[in-house]
Amino acid sequence: MAFATAVATVELSRYWWVFILRGVLAIAFGVVAFISPPATIAVLVFFFGVWALVDGAFHIAGAIRDRSQNRSFWLAVLEGVVSIIAGVLALAFPVLAAASLLLLISAWSILTGVIEIALAIRLREQMTGELWLAIAGILSIVFGVLLFLFPTSGAITIVWIIGAFAIAFGISMIALGWRLRGIHQRASVA
Repeated sequence: MAFATAVATVELSRYWWVFILRGVLAIAFGVVAFISPPATIAVLVFFFGVWALVDGAFHIAGAIRDRSQNRSFWLAVLEGVVSIIAGVLALAFPVLAAASLLLLISAWSILTGVIEIALAIRLREQMTGELWLAIAGILSIVFGVLLFLFPTSGAITIVWIIGAFAIAFGISMIALGWRLRGIHQRASVA
């Protein structure tokens, strides 16, 4: 088992430069997030749009799959439709979405939170542990309301958090890349 792990590590070390490249790109993104929050928000609009589309599609697919066992499947379909609409709006109107990204995320968060609470209430007849879905719904509503009340602070804070994460992630990828480079060099000599 240890031999297989060592072989896999040596194989992975051949691609040490990919980790360093990922790290450099992450750090560059993080620096841009601190220097130019609007550029970062444009990227976030795109990622939010794609994520909301995928999230909505999974909700709808899961609801359709479980419709025979769950009479409240329409709530999950509704949540999926709301996510897809938010994603389409963000991708179709990126300039408008960039200007109102936090309001869009706020509205989406509040709507999905309300739907999650309604779904949790309906599920209490069928399962235990539905309280966690209700708590997630409440947190989603609180998050949405805070973003609605403080959009400017929310935008800058979110961009800075993402920027700080990107820089920390980039540093760790570069460190891993250098470590793998050393393993690759030792393996090449052997």
